[in-house]
Amino acid sequence: MTHALISQAQIDAFQRDGVIVIKGLFADHVDTLRAGVDRNMADPGPYASENLISGEKGRFFDDYCNWHRIPEFETVIRDSPAAEVAADMMQSQSTQLFHDHVLVKEPGTSKPTPWHTDGPYYFVQGTQTVSFWSPLDPVTQASLRCVAGSHKWPKPVLPTRWLSETAFYADEDTYMPVPDPDAMGMDVREWAMEPGDAVAFNYHILHGARGNDAATRRRAFSLRLLGDDARYTTRPGPTSPPFPGHDMQQGQRLRTDWFPEIFRR
Repeated sequence: MTHALISQAQIDAFQRDGVIVIKGLFADHVDTLRAGVDRNMADPGPYASENLISGEKGRFFDDYCNWHRIPEFETVIRDSPAAEVAADMMQSQSTQLFHDHVLVKEPGTSKPTPWHTDGPYYFVQGTQTVSFWSPLDPVTQASLRCVAGSHKWPKPVLPTRWLSETAFYADEDTYMPVPDPDAMGMDVREWAMEPGDAVAFNYHILHGARGNDAATRRRAFSLRLLGDDARYTTRPGPTSPPFPGHDMQQGQRLRTDWFPEIFRR
């Protein structure tokens, strides 16, 4: 039996396209997440970033890996249906927490989120992965945009630094250049969304977002989860998030004291 929030047709679509939308996944937890974002922005962690260069208007804040110090995030991670729904979608017997991520675009922030895939930044290999991106404000033009099927491309997309636009790793030949999905006519999926809805996408889906020209904020909470086949893998340089001192070796399951198992059938 799958969770009531998701159907077999949605699971099939996720396996095929690598991205779907799930209505109301965090609907009962929106206020808690908003409080957590407020706490996070008032007390940023060591990885917090302001993603605008001099002269760009608005504010684009992001931060990650804060669930262990922001109680609102841990409550939602453990009490929401996200972990069980993730297991259904990944066709996994278990769900393991990788990390949380907050992204806030204040009104009048024209800067887009660059096209990228998360997988190459991470020290994770495996097919059973899912990220949930959930807006905490109604969104239309500032919603997440994903290229359906891109998780099955033969080469990973080159990871880059968002501000400098330089390559994250030196061995660029391993990767394909970041494409322009709109110019190339790719199958870009996006949805108008209400607070608590969630886009669910595989770690290797190409995705981005437009700027926020609306008069309201665009707060989003993301949750990165892993399934049974996820394993540690080395990369050509420091990963993002880096998790210094993790002491894991190639092919190991991610250590559960740092990356707890939050659901098992």
